[in-house]
Amino acid sequence: MNNLPPRTLFEKIWDKHVVQDEMDCPSVLYIDLHLVHEVTSPQAFQGLREKGLIVRQVGRTVATADHSVPTTDRSLPITDSMAANQLRQLEINCREFGIPHFGIGNPHQGIVHVIGPELGLTQPGMTIVCGDSHTATHGALGALAFGIGTTEVEHVLATQCLLQRKSKTFEVRVDGQLRSGVTSKDIILALIAKIGVGGGVGSIFEFTGSAIRALSMEARMTICNMSIEGGARAGLIAPDEITFEYLHGRPFVPKNAAWDESVKLWRQLPGDVGATYDTQVILDANKLEPMITYGTNPGMGIPITGSIPTLESLEDDSSRRALARALEYMNLSPGKRLLGHPVDVVFIGSCTNSRISDLRAAAGILKGRKVNPKVRVMVVPGSEQVKRQAKQEGLPELFRAAGCEWREPGCSMCIAMNGDELRPGQYCVSTSNRNFEGRQGIGGRTFLASPLTAAATAIEGCISDVRTLL
Repeated sequence: MNNLPPRTLFEKIWDKHVVQDEMDCPSVLYIDLHLVHEVTSPQAFQGLREKGLIVRQVGRTVATADHSVPTTDRSLPITDSMAANQLRQLEINCREFGIPHFGIGNPHQGIVHVIGPELGLTQPGMTIVCGDSHTATHGALGALAFGIGTTEVEHVLATQCLLQRKSKTFEVRVDGQLRSGVTSKDIILALIAKIGVGGGVGSIFEFTGSAIRALSMEARMTICNMSIEGGARAGLIAPDEITFEYLHGRPFVPKNAAWDESVKLWRQLPGDVGATYDTQVILDANKLEPMITYGTNPGMGIPITGSIPTLESLEDDSSRRALARALEYMNLSPGKRLLGHPVDVVFIGSCTNSRISDLRAAAGILKGRKVNPKVRVMVVPGSEQVKRQAKQEGLPELFRAAGCEWREPGCSMCIAMNGDELRPGQYCVSTSNRNFEGRQGIGGRTFLASPLTAAATAIEGCISDVRTLL
């Protein structure tokens, strides 16, 4: 007989993976899947060599090249020497330690948080880590997934475990129905604008409610991806029939009888009736509009028809100082509306919005239209698989016909790599996840938005409300 009190999804996964738990000490947590890329892993592998250690569980470690890969013609040499060295070292490390490696030219290469779900490496109930803050993406499938630092990467490689303190629980309930032109990106930007970039510190977001349940898997990934931007350690969505349908038949998921047994176990993961959360926030999906950021953190967001806050509208001096600094960097004025503000670049890509559904959404707006000749538009698929699927659907030709650049898979302008970057003073509407100072290029100014808003902006040449084009 089960005498356990009602538990949330997070508590069920946590309890299953605790190896050792002592009072007033971090818990030892077992890690089911360790995802590795070229930027945060070199020092970790070198640490293993110096200590004479091996990778403890090679079968639970997978590497891909994503941050430093150029998105230009792959047959050309990589001109960025640092990027080339990082990619070369990842290949060497994976070969030496026996780790599967999806490098340039591999049909599975892509952004780590895109390929994990699409290959079925990510599965409900898992613990997943990666040396990348947006590992929270995998929580969309009901996995406890979070980013770790380089020292922790080495620790997981050597032990398949990690020291962690248990987080608090934070329910984000979104009920209602999204209106035309409003997407999952707008849900998460609205949440962060409401609670601030520190609102979820010390917590795990669990997204619930009818609006969340109605979302596709890829839309759920967008929401969980940006949980970290609200201060949370991770984001979770309980697995359901949409999850199982998405996973079925993917390369790394169980097959036949093992699949049936896995689904049976996964159905037990959603929170129990009566389970409680430490914190709760409720959003009404019916009232949400397309969102856009105006400042230098993802919490500085407003509805597309809204105005930038004034200094007088803020309650404390620190918030007023932060707003003043952000608007100085962005060269914007308090109280100004962003609709109609000219932009120089539109970027559609990143681990937030580079999946096939994102590209289809942007293509649906661009079809039969031309982008403004003053705007550079970069479309970067999240993986080789996304690229292949897009090609089958004729999307590259559609984007090119509209005047966009169709690129190779990688992180690209999200982190300003390999020349995919803004020039000082340029404005960009970006489907990525961070608008920090210099994030997309030194002196570059970023507005975060959905693929629909990005596509509408590309056509008009200025920040636009996609609903006028639908």
